[in-house]
Amino acid sequence: MSGSTDGRAYIGSFTSAGGRGVIAVTVDPETGALTELGATDAVADPSFLALAPGGSVLYAVSETEEGAAAAFAVTGTGAPRPLGEPVPVCGAGPTHLTLAAGHLVTANYGSGSVTVLPLADGGAPRPASGVLQHEGAGPHPDRQRGPHAHQVVADPSGRWLLAVDLGTDSVQISSVDAASGELVPHGETALRPGSGPRHLAFHPEGSHAYVLHELEPTLTVCRWDAAAGVLEAVGETAVLPDGVETESFASEVVVALDGRFVWTANRGHDSISVLALDASREKAELVTTVPCGGRWPRDLALDPAGRRLYAANEHSGDVSWFDIDQETGIPAPAGSFAAPAASCVIFG
Repeated sequence: MSGSTDGRAYIGSFTSAGGRGVIAVTVDPETGALTELGATDAVADPSFLALAPGGSVLYAVSETEEGAAAAFAVTGTGAPRPLGEPVPVCGAGPTHLTLAAGHLVTANYGSGSVTVLPLADGGAPRPASGVLQHEGAGPHPDRQRGPHAHQVVADPSGRWLLAVDLGTDSVQISSVDAASGELVPHGETALRPGSGPRHLAFHPEGSHAYVLHELEPTLTVCRWDAAAGVLEAVGETAVLPDGVETESFASEVVVALDGRFVWTANRGHDSISVLALDASREKAELVTTVPCGGRWPRDLALDPAGRRLYAANEHSGDVSWFDIDQETGIPAPAGSFAAPAASCVIFG
């Protein structure tokens, strides 16, 4: 490997299931191969990660009942180094986090809430400045008895936060008051009852978003109006072929850098779906599915060049990578890296 040109990536994993916490790896630019730099289990169950702009600080949720967020200094040569102690998020089971308006924001699945944490000089999170509690329920008897915020992302304009709530079949839209650090509710987009939305991804042009549902293997195409902060559902597409009998729970959605394809990861069916977008960005057509290279793909990530997909296969304990055919969007298996209880992959 040519060390000076290798990229960096970080793998999150469930320590409670035998994972090693946060693993730092190099990424070979020619082959996509991952090579370990170091790992740290200083934080319990760091199931989802995010990088600060510039890549010098790495953030992780601690997906525990108590719920916390933590920061690490990225050393570049070994395991990330903890920056202080994890900070409570005043919510249970945080599953996702993002940076917005100079704050760290977490989606708390267990409690169905979104939390804002100010950042100290140096990047470490401070005690929560705001918590927005979602309300409502859905028709699923077990999974939708109350709200379950599964993801929170900033829109491309940086003005809005969108929180995808599996329990209420909705996307909640808010903004961060930079002065007070509180979340200001703005709007809500209702999605089909019982679908269980889990994650969304924006089109590179910023005018559309694609919401992936966990409880039913479908993708909702939405228009996004950044000026008004309005998300409008305009269509829905199956992400698995007709006739599939395997129970499947979709996990992650990724959009190609050129905006031509959408990929989803499907747990149970243990596959990656390829969907083609038309010129309007509002019609998604299922092209094919390919095996994910393991079992229970919890996360799917595109490398910064848009050439490869990486699947974090939680139950088989590995991260598989795939070369993408740039004409068809179809991924071809290219390698695998052992990572017990892998839950996410991000690139630095």
